[in-house]
Amino acid sequence: MRKLSLVAALALGGLIACSTLVNAQDAPKKSGKKGFSVEQRLDAMSTQLSLTDDQKPKVKTVLEDTAKKMKDLAPEDRQTKGREIRDEQAAKLKAILTPEQFTKYQEMSQRGKKGGKKADKKSE
Repeated sequence: MRKLSLVAALALGGLIACSTLVNAQDAPKKSGKKGFSVEQRLDAMSTQLSLTDDQKPKVKTVLEDTAKKMKDLAPEDRQTKGREIRDEQAAKLKAILTPEQFTKYQEMSQRGKKGGKKADKKSE
């Protein structure tokens, strides 16, 4: 009886170990980065703001500059200095975008801070 219990326990342990490995392989790989890439942000802005071909490279440069500065921040500085960097980005974008585009950009930024469309539904 003890041998049967031991074999059953080992078999159960093996199944649990294998299922953990299978789940780990199926899990999406995270690069450790939060948020969207510069290209994803540029694509979203291009679509939602109807950026011109002239504006796209300028906006991309601003986004890349912001991403680099944010990446270089120490975790404890992210909140205070991050806000300064985002304000600087907004000022640069204001010079590139039309007033209508900039208004839409600000609305997009506010939705992003509130968690996207889910936040909009909660406020209704």
